[in-house]
Amino acid sequence: MKKAAFFIVFIGIVPFAGITQTNIDIRSENRTAIKEPVIKVILSGKITDEKTGEPLPGASVYFADDKIGTSADGNGNYILANIPPGHHVIEISHAGYATLVEHLELNSDLQKDFKLSSVVVENRGVIITGVSGATSIRKTPVPVTSIRKAALLQSSSTNIIDALSHVPGVSQLSTGPAISKPFIRGLGYNRVVVVNEGIRQEGQQWGDEHGVEIDELSVGRVEVLKGPASLMYGSDALAGVINFITNTPVAEGTMKGNILTNYQSNNGLFALNGSLAANKNGFNWNVYGTFKSAGDYKNKYDGKVLNSRFNEKNFGGYIGINKSWGYTHLIFSRFNQHLGLVEGDRDDATGKFILYAGSPLERIAATADLDSRALLVPQQRVQHNKLILDNNFAIKKSRLKINLGYQDNQRQEFGNPESPEEKSLFFDLKTINYNVQWQLPEMKEWHTTIGVNGMRQRNENKGVEVLIPEYSIFDIGGFVYVQRIFKKATFSGGLRFDNRSVDSKEFFEGADQKFTAFKRSFSNFSGSAGISIEPTEALTFKANIARGFRAPSLAELASNGAHEGTNRYEYGGQNLKSETSLQLDGGVDIDNEHFSLGLSAFYNRMNDFIFYRKLESAFGGDSLVNVDGDYITAFQFDQQHAKLAGVEASIDIHPHPIHWLHFENTVSFVRGKFDNAIDGSSNLPLIPAARWISELRGDFKQAGKAFINLYAKVEADRTFSQNNPFTGYDTENATLGYTVLNAGIGSDIIRRDKKILFSLHFAVTNIANTAYQNHLSRLKYAAENRVTGRNGVFNTGRNFSLKLNVPLGFIKK
Repeated sequence: MKKAAFFIVFIGIVPFAGITQTNIDIRSENRTAIKEPVIKVILSGKITDEKTGEPLPGASVYFADDKIGTSADGNGNYILANIPPGHHVIEISHAGYATLVEHLELNSDLQKDFKLSSVVVENRGVIITGVSGATSIRKTPVPVTSIRKAALLQSSSTNIIDALSHVPGVSQLSTGPAISKPFIRGLGYNRVVVVNEGIRQEGQQWGDEHGVEIDELSVGRVEVLKGPASLMYGSDALAGVINFITNTPVAEGTMKGNILTNYQSNNGLFALNGSLAANKNGFNWNVYGTFKSAGDYKNKYDGKVLNSRFNEKNFGGYIGINKSWGYTHLIFSRFNQHLGLVEGDRDDATGKFILYAGSPLERIAATADLDSRALLVPQQRVQHNKLILDNNFAIKKSRLKINLGYQDNQRQEFGNPESPEEKSLFFDLKTINYNVQWQLPEMKEWHTTIGVNGMRQRNENKGVEVLIPEYSIFDIGGFVYVQRIFKKATFSGGLRFDNRSVDSKEFFEGADQKFTAFKRSFSNFSGSAGISIEPTEALTFKANIARGFRAPSLAELASNGAHEGTNRYEYGGQNLKSETSLQLDGGVDIDNEHFSLGLSAFYNRMNDFIFYRKLESAFGGDSLVNVDGDYITAFQFDQQHAKLAGVEASIDIHPHPIHWLHFENTVSFVRGKFDNAIDGSSNLPLIPAARWISELRGDFKQAGKAFINLYAKVEADRTFSQNNPFTGYDTENATLGYTVLNAGIGSDIIRRDKKILFSLHFAVTNIANTAYQNHLSRLKYAAENRVTGRNGVFNTGRNFSLKLNVPLGFIKK
């Protein structure tokens, strides 16, 4: 660990020191590099309303690649210095206006004014996910959605994946309100790569029992890429990528803070987040902390769901410097979550929940047990510590990006009520990530990047039970990525080669060998090619073809144990091959004065899709394994070709001249099938049901003297029946459809000088208190309540949410 940390710091500091000392001259090839200072390009201008010409104070100007930005003053004027010369993507945004994105070639000081349209066009802006450098969403051929902080504040959610589940094509595999795993277009687990602050988030992605280890309240922006993204991220990004961005420098010469609170009525959730950031002469920093506490959630059928409570204590931030040569940021975070695990066992006579089922301490849960916030057994603690060194150096008209990270993910499960401190499971996963990219100088509108990235990972078992062996992994991959910008079109694509080396350790349980040692190597090519065509300002066509791959996880290769939450004893398959996919994407976006329309469709051909099949006994019938006196059916991971296809559509009607009115509808549908039926079923498991969300919304930039950015909305969220479950081996059953009604209202409250005092957001979800079960809820398969005859546990009932956000400004420019 000490050697790794020293290596990370050394690599980051040496280029930084070298650049500041040599004073590279980018203005002339004939001048001596050590004598001339670095050019400092200055961009300035004014930001106004396109129709009225009025200035837009507070409008944001941001360069995503350089992580520098500023905001317009009271007259709409802005100035941004220390910009490295070369090609840049600039984003201009302001609440209540359409985001403006432009590609600029900056080689000398420039004065440029921007005019923003009051017609809000959804999903416009700059993205950095799945590309080598920042680019406009319109110019990327793959479907990408960007969700800003303002939208996250308006949602009522208990975890960050829950907050994203309204994005068409995105769903969540949940185990109560605290545990959600992302699914994109019907694929999840290791097939979705989660990125935070430029590195892959590495936990126990193969498991069901915990979610994404990222502090929801600290996130500033989220980008969701749908489709294979192995070109930039290597193995595992078969379904897509979710990129969480937390630390963004504030404007030069400012110090800002923020306090955010949230209360939710259903489970009594209380959350508090505080942050403080400053930027002086390019030296910038940020710190934040979050506290969350929630009791058991409730619904109409189950009442309070025993042990669905949780709490979090997280903190993080960064320290760095931004200059004309680029930036260096040292980022740190600690995610610390304690949560109960819902078992769902009931008393046969009363139908009430049972505590410590199957142990000598078993008893019916009393009212005091359900009202308490103290965690019960079983419970788990998930800690994720992260240290990242993010570097971006401008060298003449090229860029060198070096991103290095260290992560330590610890998941501890406590399952023995007679010895509550005993760690039944304890996975300790340490990962070193590296990513080096060289963006070559632009040549005739061709933007080329070459790079190498990967990770070194080691997992140790420190608990009483051992489900997977200890192992180490080394990944390395090299790629080339190109983007060509034409007048009316943009081409993007590239090629990549990866190798993953796996070293799995042997393990003896007493005198019996539970895991045998083995080594495997997985190599594969991936790539993509696509085009985005913009024949007019209002019309965009996109098409993309991508090949991705995923190496088997260690659980799939070598598991040997009972899988908690299921009735399966799982064996790995050491001979499994990599999954590969070939996906075709096509879409069209229309932005009209009266409406916005988006339509995308995909077809994903998957070879060697990994799933589990039931084992047969040598004497016929099912193979059974004795686990603590109970006989559990044995399964083994296997492979089969499969295909997925689907569509996502959205329409936002905002008729002229009443642009404040929005009637938005989104639809998402995906269908997955095996080539050959498995135990009589050809349907892929864990495919979400079709969904239609209809929202009527009013947005008002000014509402009286004290209110700006006022909104009010009502929503009908219709999830259709899932009548195509994977019924093989009694894995899934059909799920009934349901409709949930939601509403919300909120506004910024301002002072006389138009500075924001605070923001209030009030929301109510499931207004009618509908009792429902989502097809991807694991609690759906909890034990039957024999008193009511209902199977499993139901989702959250009616919930009121109130958020208060208070921005704090300490230093004026």
